[in-house]
Amino acid sequence: MDINEMLAKEFGLRREQIDNTVALIDDDKTIPFIARYRKEVTGSLDDQTLRLIFDRLTYLRNLAKRKEEVIASITEQGKMTDEIMAAIEKATVLVEVEDIYRPFRPKRKTRASVAREKGLEPLAEYILAQDKASDPAAEAVNYIDEEKSVASAEEALQGAMDIIAEDVSDNAELRKYLRTLFSQVGRVVSKASDDSAETVYENYYDFSEPVSKIAGHRILAIDRGEKEGALKVSVEVSEGAGERACISRYAKGTSECSKYIELACTDSYKRLIYPSIEREIRSELSEKAQEGAIKVFKENLHQLLMQPPVKGKITLGLDPGYAHGCKLAVVDETGKVLDTGIVYINTKNQAADAKRKLIQMIQRNDVDAVSIGNGTASRESEQLVAEIVREVQGVSYIVVSEAGASVYSASKLAAEEFPDYDVSLRSAVSIARRLQDPLAELVKIDPKAIGVGQYQHDMPPKRLDEALSGVVEDCVNSVGVDLNTASHSLLSYIAGINAAVAKNIVVYREENGAFTDRKQLLKVPKLGAKAFEQCAGFLRVRGGKDPLDNTAVHPESYAAAKQLLEKCGYGKDDIGSLDELSSRADKIGVKALADELGTGVPTLKDIISELMKPGRDPRDELPPPLMRSGDVMELADLKEGMELMGTVRNVIDFGAFVDIGVHEDGLVHISQLADRYVKHPLDVVKVGEIVKVRVLSVDVKKKRISLTMKGVNQKA
Repeated sequence: MDINEMLAKEFGLRREQIDNTVALIDDDKTIPFIARYRKEVTGSLDDQTLRLIFDRLTYLRNLAKRKEEVIASITEQGKMTDEIMAAIEKATVLVEVEDIYRPFRPKRKTRASVAREKGLEPLAEYILAQDKASDPAAEAVNYIDEEKSVASAEEALQGAMDIIAEDVSDNAELRKYLRTLFSQVGRVVSKASDDSAETVYENYYDFSEPVSKIAGHRILAIDRGEKEGALKVSVEVSEGAGERACISRYAKGTSECSKYIELACTDSYKRLIYPSIEREIRSELSEKAQEGAIKVFKENLHQLLMQPPVKGKITLGLDPGYAHGCKLAVVDETGKVLDTGIVYINTKNQAADAKRKLIQMIQRNDVDAVSIGNGTASRESEQLVAEIVREVQGVSYIVVSEAGASVYSASKLAAEEFPDYDVSLRSAVSIARRLQDPLAELVKIDPKAIGVGQYQHDMPPKRLDEALSGVVEDCVNSVGVDLNTASHSLLSYIAGINAAVAKNIVVYREENGAFTDRKQLLKVPKLGAKAFEQCAGFLRVRGGKDPLDNTAVHPESYAAAKQLLEKCGYGKDDIGSLDELSSRADKIGVKALADELGTGVPTLKDIISELMKPGRDPRDELPPPLMRSGDVMELADLKEGMELMGTVRNVIDFGAFVDIGVHEDGLVHISQLADRYVKHPLDVVKVGEIVKVRVLSVDVKKKRISLTMKGVNQKA
């Protein structure tokens, strides 16, 4: 089994690319490092492709390992044949290997194993021979044996049929055929359970859809409904199709033996094969749906983490609340807390007092922006802030998702960061910082708690954690972090750095002062040469000894970068003002320069880009978030036909939720996303994107808003 050759074919890549990529993975190189600093050897594969290759490599290696185990077991039993060996080697998925191994797998006590212990296997073979002159009933008399608990010919025949039924069930080719049959023409059917009343699963009380067409979100909904006892679910094919498939492979002619074989096949299908195949099909559907949901979750999380930061603004974070008041925290441009407070808005008098205190806090701290959490009392808080920004010049506001803020504020990390603040004030700080730098703040929270997925609580925890951690890792490394200001939470996602080393970096910084160059990292406990190779390029040292330390140029390429500058008529002190570097390199010839400097063209182009824009933040190239200035509306104020600007908050399989400035997000159904067919909402919109929508309908009682983007000019 040539795994690398299989990967090359599946991904449409050259064998050399796969060989090099697998070698790097096996050398414990991280995905961000490979994607950024080993472009020459991988052919510039991006991080997403590299992760797909890694996942597939893991699966194929596990498949190869299982094949070896199965071959060893069958060989040890002395039952290996050329045909079995060829079938195992040909198998491309784990389920096929398990089907082949099924007859040889040590079984628990079954009806067939009991019958074999009673010596009834020869009778089963007699029946399977289907001799036209045979008489199974008469032959069965010969197997009556009180000592073996075979009291009658009928018992002997039943035992023989149990053996045949198990043999039919163990037929790998038959199971493969039936699995294909269920996949192609089977239907997922759900009914209300006996004690179901009115639930959120009413759409599935009498539901049927082809296995080949059913959407992933429906599978996840049905799975959850079954788990909660609201639904009964099955996978069905046309009546008798399964039994006929079994009988046609075993019963020949119309002899007496054939009749017994038909009975055994019917029993095998109903008792053994169907329950097993149904479980496999449902498991496959659920796994596929989960992977689809995880993919959407990953894309949403990536877009959310890569939201452009609102830099250089003193920000007031407001965590809304009724009984315990609205908690306030002002942070400066770097996220340092300047001021805190609390106001109440439950009555008209309280609201007036809250407005006065908020204006004082804004003016006292020269606040530029207000960041409001979207939780309880958000609408009332927004109305109050909207009045204020109309009166106080130079201040705008935005409503941010506070998903996970309570998780963070009650965490050990928050307690270490703000030991003197209570939980609610920590939330206010987090809400302010989410506007200033979403990535740096959100990495402190378990990705599952950020609230941009669907059915995340139904996902396999390990697989979801791996996938989401990979997204966070890719985002953090693509942006890079300031070595002298980053929290240990942020540092722990840098390539080659684990949580323990991240804390050691912070401790070293606190004990020895700010880092002045990247080489000092080698003095950090447990951060050796291998970890340094992985992490150095993603860590920035601003205002340090070497200007290259504030770029994404890897230390291994410093010599090449310096030579490049010299050949183009510059020095290191010119870094940051090299507007003509690219054109000068083009005049010399990038390929010729790469050959001379020994870098490779992709790496040289990256070096040129970094030298021209040191410390470049890729998020700065994205449109800024939609700040508001008092254009607030209540749900009841929305009218059909209104066109509004909004921010995409979440994308799911059947549409996108858009924040249009009222407390409830509106839904743009997949059918309303564009004037063309849309396969998946992610093909049209992304989390954090600012879009123009038109109101289709408003249900004030149910607090539902239907929106459309059809016929709406997004450029207007």
